[in-house]
Amino acid sequence: MNLIPYINPLSDESLKIVSQNSNLNETFEYNNGLVDTINRSSNQNLESSHVPISIGDLAIKRINWYIERKNNKNYKLSDYSYLFNKDILKFDVIAFHMLAQAVATKFNISSRETKLFIESEGSLILDRLNRLLTNERQDMVDSILKQLSITQGSRWTILKDIIDNRNLSLTNLCINNGEIILSKEDFLNAYNDKFHNRRPESMYDMLVGENLKEQIVSNMIMLNTENYIKMIKEKSSFVNIHSNIEKLGSDVEKTISEEMTKYSTFYANANNFKIGKLIREAFPPCIYNTVNGVSSGGRNDAIVLLLTSFVSYARLYPGIFASEGGVKVSDIDKNLVITENEILPLIYEAADNCTPPLFEDQPQEKINIISKLGFGMHDSPDLNHEGETKWYTPMSCEKIKMHLPQLCKADKDCKKINNPLSCYGIKKNRLIREGKIKEEEKKN
Repeated sequence: MNLIPYINPLSDESLKIVSQNSNLNETFEYNNGLVDTINRSSNQNLESSHVPISIGDLAIKRINWYIERKNNKNYKLSDYSYLFNKDILKFDVIAFHMLAQAVATKFNISSRETKLFIESEGSLILDRLNRLLTNERQDMVDSILKQLSITQGSRWTILKDIIDNRNLSLTNLCINNGEIILSKEDFLNAYNDKFHNRRPESMYDMLVGENLKEQIVSNMIMLNTENYIKMIKEKSSFVNIHSNIEKLGSDVEKTISEEMTKYSTFYANANNFKIGKLIREAFPPCIYNTVNGVSSGGRNDAIVLLLTSFVSYARLYPGIFASEGGVKVSDIDKNLVITENEILPLIYEAADNCTPPLFEDQPQEKINIISKLGFGMHDSPDLNHEGETKWYTPMSCEKIKMHLPQLCKADKDCKKINNPLSCYGIKKNRLIREGKIKEEEKKN
C-alpha cells in the first residue's frame, strides 16, 4: 500500500483517490467499508457515538479529534484509534477534501474555523508519523520532502513562507552556503572535520535530526492546505456549491462552536471573567476619566493604547490574563457585530469628548485604533484583514502611571491589582452581588 496519502492528502496519489472514489451525493450515506475499517481498528471504542458511519461523519470527527486532543485533559486515544489505522487512508483523504471544500465555501480564510482545520491537519500528520515504525517513518518523510521539492541542494528560501508565518524559525535550520542540510550524509560531508571530541553523527541528531524534517513536512502541508482553500474559495464564486458541502460547512460551524464552548476560556463564566455587556459604572478611574475626555497631550495614548484595548477585552475576552492568549476578536465576535455596535462607538465617543476632539486634527488615529484591534492599517474592521496586526492587550497599571499619570486616580478597588481589566472585574462582580445591575445586563 502506498502510504503517502495517509500523511499528505494533497499528493498526486491522494488526488487520484479522490477522483476515482469521491461522490458528493453519498457524503452522508452509510459507508460499509468505512464502518468495517473502524471496527477493525486496534483498541477502538466501538460505542456508537464514537464511530462515524459516513464520510461526512468522518470529516466532523477529524475536527472533534483535534479539539479534544488539544483541550481535553481526559482525552482518550481509543475514541479515535481509527484515525491511526492505515486502512482508513482512502476514506480519510476523501473526508479531507470534502472538509476543505466546506471550509473554503463557508468561512473566511482568516476565520477561526479555517485556522482550526489547517492546524488539525498539521497535528494529525505529526501524530501519524509518530506511530509509524522508525524506518517506515523516515522513508515516508524523505519521500514527501522529495515530492515537495525539498531535496539536497535546496535553497533555504524554499521554506520562506513557513518561516514568515512563524511556524518555523530560521535558527532551527542547518544552512551551508544558502542550502538546507537535512540528510545525515550531507551533514557529515559538510561538517565531518569541524567537530572535535564529539561524534558528528550525534551532532547531526542534535542540530538536524528526523524531528526537523517532520516539522518541515507538517508545516509545508499546512501551507499547501491553506493555499488549496484559497484556490477553492476563488473558484467557488463561479460554480454551484453542492448541498452536501453546504451541510458539511454548517456542521463544522456547529461542531466547533459547541466544542469550543466546552473547552475555551473565551466562554468562561468563572471568577471575574464573565463575558457580557460593558458596565460603565464598573470602569476603573483611569478608564472612566478617559471616556469623559482627555486634554491635548495625552489624547492619543489614552484613546488608542489604553481605551481601545481595555474596552475590547472587557467586552469580549475579560479572561485574557488567565489564558494562554493567541485569541482574535472574531474568535468571540464572529461577525464583528459587537465590535462595530458597542466597542467602536464607545471609543469614538471618548475621542469626541477629548479637548480638542481627537479626530478633528488627527483623523489617522481611527486607523491606529483598528490596527490595535488586530485588523491591520485600515479605517474599519474587516475579517479579510484580521491578523495583519495583533490585538493589543490592555496596558498595565505601571505603564498607565508612567505614561498617563493624569488619568490614574486610584480608588480602593485598585489595590493589589496590576491591570485596569482586573479592577473592572472586581467592580462588576460587586455590583452584581449588590443587585445594582439589571438582570439583562448579567447575561452573556
